[in-house]
Amino acid sequence: QYHVTTITIPCQYHVNILCHNLSDLWWEQLWEEIGEVDENYAPIHTYQVCKVMEHNQNNWLQTNLIVTEGAQRVFVELQFTLRDCNSLPGGVGTCKETFNMYYYESNDEEGRNIRESHYSKVDTIAADESFTELDLGDRVMKLNTEVRDLGPLTKKGFYLAFQDLGACIALVSVRVFYKRCPSVVKNLAQFQDTITGSDSSQLLEVAGSCVNNSVAEDLPRMHCSAEGEWLVPIGKCVCQVGFEELNGSCQECRLGFFRSVLQNPTCSKCPPHSFTRVQGATSCSCEEGYYKTDTDPPNMACTRPPSAPRNAISNVNETSVFLEWAVPEETGGRKDVRYNIRCRKISVDSRRYEECGSAVRFLPQRSGLRDNSVMVVDLLAHTNYTFEVEAINGVSELTNPGRQFVSLNVTTNQAVSVVRKGKSGKNSISLSWQKPDRPNGIILEYEIKYFEKDQETSYTIIKSKETEILADALKPSSVYIFQIRARTSAGYGGFSRRFEFETSPYLAASSDQSQVPIVAVGITVAVILLALVTGFLLSGRRCGYSKAKQDPDEEKMHFHNGHIKFPGVRTYIDPHTYEDPNQAVHEFTQEIDVSCITIERVIGAGEFGEVCSGPLRLTGKREFPVAIKTLKAGYSEQQRRDFLGEASIMGQFDHPNIIHLEGVVTKSKPVMIITEFMENGSLDTFLKKNDGQFTVIQLVGMLRGIASGMKYLSDMGYVHRDLAARNILVNSNLVCKVSDFGLSRVLEDDAEAAYTTRGGKIPIRWTAPEAIAFRKFTSASDVWSYGIVMWEVMSYGERPYWEMSNQDVIKAVEDSYRLPGPMDCPAALYHLMMDCWQKDRNSRPKFEEIVSLLDKLIRNPSSLKALVNSSHRSDSEPEGSGHQSVGEWLEGIKMGRYNELFMETGYTSLEVVILPHLLLYG
Repeated sequence: QYHVTTITIPCQYHVNILCHNLSDLWWEQLWEEIGEVDENYAPIHTYQVCKVMEHNQNNWLQTNLIVTEGAQRVFVELQFTLRDCNSLPGGVGTCKETFNMYYYESNDEEGRNIRESHYSKVDTIAADESFTELDLGDRVMKLNTEVRDLGPLTKKGFYLAFQDLGACIALVSVRVFYKRCPSVVKNLAQFQDTITGSDSSQLLEVAGSCVNNSVAEDLPRMHCSAEGEWLVPIGKCVCQVGFEELNGSCQECRLGFFRSVLQNPTCSKCPPHSFTRVQGATSCSCEEGYYKTDTDPPNMACTRPPSAPRNAISNVNETSVFLEWAVPEETGGRKDVRYNIRCRKISVDSRRYEECGSAVRFLPQRSGLRDNSVMVVDLLAHTNYTFEVEAINGVSELTNPGRQFVSLNVTTNQAVSVVRKGKSGKNSISLSWQKPDRPNGIILEYEIKYFEKDQETSYTIIKSKETEILADALKPSSVYIFQIRARTSAGYGGFSRRFEFETSPYLAASSDQSQVPIVAVGITVAVILLALVTGFLLSGRRCGYSKAKQDPDEEKMHFHNGHIKFPGVRTYIDPHTYEDPNQAVHEFTQEIDVSCITIERVIGAGEFGEVCSGPLRLTGKREFPVAIKTLKAGYSEQQRRDFLGEASIMGQFDHPNIIHLEGVVTKSKPVMIITEFMENGSLDTFLKKNDGQFTVIQLVGMLRGIASGMKYLSDMGYVHRDLAARNILVNSNLVCKVSDFGLSRVLEDDAEAAYTTRGGKIPIRWTAPEAIAFRKFTSASDVWSYGIVMWEVMSYGERPYWEMSNQDVIKAVEDSYRLPGPMDCPAALYHLMMDCWQKDRNSRPKFEEIVSLLDKLIRNPSSLKALVNSSHRSDSEPEGSGHQSVGEWLEGIKMGRYNELFMETGYTSLEVVILPHLLLYG
């Protein structure tokens, strides 16, 4: 027999927990509802049973159906008091200090007839503290609290039941609740109320939904733990374009701001020359006169077409012209500036210009030029041309402001047309001529080429600044061919037509006196032949570059002061001559505010500190990358002067093949030098990384750029002293620029001027012998270094003289040893290297001549086909095969005047010349 009393438990919400508070109970016989007050005298209801005087107690108390509301795991919190059996009077029948809790799942709200056997036992509940009669007198309530959980639950609800088997107990409170993760917004995603799972270790994955003008970047998810806490957020929502996240919600971009891509976290200010008309903009509109292409990034400033190119110059050489110009003063804010060339020539009637036509060639191309120079070939002689160099960029096609170009008028050189013979003797002829009517500039000198008739492969060239000359050392009774051409600041004109003049015959009286015994002639021929063959073997196989014989006096006159100085050329000023070096820095450089510079990464180390790169943002100009040299902390005043001295030097140069100085930072620390950024770094490293990847023409183009830069320095009266591939920088367009002026010094305006060092290191492998021996540096010593740079380029960055020690290099060079030609090097280039390495510095070519020669090679690629040390030459092929005849070979080694002597003594072919060497040395 058992007694059941039903407890009705209404529900209320409390924080995250659904609570059930004990209130109204039905009791039948054995459980009694009693109203009391707690220690604070607040009224409470309890259900009590205390049938300890009787045996065999089985008293039940049952709740109404408790609806689970979908919860699979619920908690029951019991608060009760229990009397200590030892405090009861004697004669107690059965006294317990525990009671049992049961539950029963059901979908039925009528649970009155549930049998005891249907219930599932939850636990036997024991009291931690019990009270005694004394406690009752003092109104001390020793309340016990126990919590038990039920689950997993699968039905609509459940009943709770409490079984008393003979205890003195008062049930004060029964709370039934479950746990849930509350609704929350995180990462712009809404997560709804979620009831925890049935397992205490279970995590429920819950998908969120994006709110407030946001979209899912990655599906937002979180996990609800058994304790009602949100854990492990995955994914998120981001504000859609035109909005940005502020204070946990998406708000429209303000006027003047935009957001075009989800990857940008916030709205960006409209770039220069653009604006927005509404809030929530996804792009900015360009101001009037400014444009954007479809491929321009949204954060790029609106740009406009460039202005016309500046300072266009021409260099005429016979029927070719080399055009060069400076970049536009205003590039429109873009880097993609290109150039188009328009060519027109005067018509036959000399009244109007007409297009040049397809016969004229442009090297490398006519339109879309990246570099600011072009070679135009195959022009007509003695013709007036107009060239228009137009600058365009990516937005030029979006507007029609008219063509932005600079115009040059060019006249191809006119040849000397009238040549007269003056007095002549048996060994000489005097000539005079008239100046050309239209010489295309001031005539600087004349070049006279002559040779014996039918012996054109052996010729002599002399130079004169006058319109007359005496050609001597000629053969009596012989006909000679003469050709004359003039040189102006624009270059050489064409040779005149051929003029034939004859020397006087032998006189009878002098004939006998001038006869040389046949034996003596034979001995002389043998000695000369042996000397020539020996010289040929020692010097190595020289290449096809030919430097004609020149009269020493004429050469001295022509190259007075080491180079020709043209009117208007700037002169370099040595910063070290300033009493206050800071004055030179102020005069030659521009101060840049440090806030305009951002250092992003370290790209190297210099003598004074780290070399970094980063963007430079100047007012009114588009951001562009620069290289940043920094002066390390703890520097001395002398180190600061030396560091900024290089900037004072660079600031005086303005040439496309000299590294450009942007400015300096001296008013804050660290002190910095800001230069243009060269993407491909130093030339030696760049060549090593790209071994064998370039054409010969590309390599020659690099060498031409270096020579052009050095010609500019030489014309300014400046000596570099440390010209090497490591000090040449290369940009993304393969343009080479001379850099590193730390060792450079001024060259005084004197034919013998030189800079004498006060000790210090000298780059032995790149330095001319006279500079090593006497520490005297000239432009001629820079030419020697240029020859080494040529060798580095053609060998793709190989170390000059390989693993030889510096002392071995000095001794070998002094003993006339020269670097051999690199593998597959064109003979013309190796010949130029050898001329740069002449021991007599006055015999070395000038940078002006080097530029001119390289231009000729570029215009005539077939001249680069003859190779030294060819990787494809047969072992049986004669070493002299780079030359086609004895005369050409003699000309190549500057012995062309001996051609006739070789012919007379039977040396008529290269095989005959080389045979004695083969027999003698095997």
